[in-house]
Amino acid sequence: MKKLEAYCRSEGYEVADRYIDDGYSGRKTNRPEYQRMLSEIDRWDVIVVLKMDRIHRNSVNFTNMMDFLGKNGKKFASVYDKLDTGNAMGRFVMDIMQRIAQLESEQIGERVKLAMGYKAKHGTGNLGSGHPYGYQYVNGELIIVEDEAHIVRAIYNMYIRGSTLQEICDFLNNAGIESKKGVGWSRQTISNIIHNPLYVGQRKWDGITLNARNEPIIPLEKFKIINPDYVSS
Repeated sequence: MKKLEAYCRSEGYEVADRYIDDGYSGRKTNRPEYQRMLSEIDRWDVIVVLKMDRIHRNSVNFTNMMDFLGKNGKKFASVYDKLDTGNAMGRFVMDIMQRIAQLESEQIGERVKLAMGYKAKHGTGNLGSGHPYGYQYVNGELIIVEDEAHIVRAIYNMYIRGSTLQEICDFLNNAGIESKKGVGWSRQTISNIIHNPLYVGQRKWDGITLNARNEPIIPLEKFKIINPDYVSS
């Protein structure tokens, strides 16, 4: 941020606002601060970024943004790339660099997908972020945590008997039962558990149902009561 502000001072720009989308992918445009920036286009004249790939990693999205800026008489500046959208050569070089950034991003995505696909098909490795409730990873294998498995079974039973997601949350929170992260339960967490085929020893990957190596916590018949359209392997 300090480098951006120093650049603005050197160019004689007054900072209208700061738009920071931490934790959001540059390949998407539905980032809250990015959308706020575009909606406030009358407040500023130039978008200043450290590097082009900090604002977009998709050449189509970048081109759409540049068209939008052009139609509204706005400019774009990239500090490290030292590019000026005020001339044809600058616009050409910027487009080439953006396409390279997109290519790198897509190649990384392809490598990650291939690696995770291999793990899914062979039932190895952690496909998610962290340990799913009811299990823990030990040497790359999912092992049942019995105290948590009892809670998983109770969640399924309560839902099948007619309890709502909120009622299940309230029950667990009032009983002082902690979630995997040690915080209160949410409806989304409960929903993830009752719709996750991992609990019947299977995984979904790229539209394909695969047998996993973990021991199931929930019988397939009970899982299908909640998920009647589920197709097992």
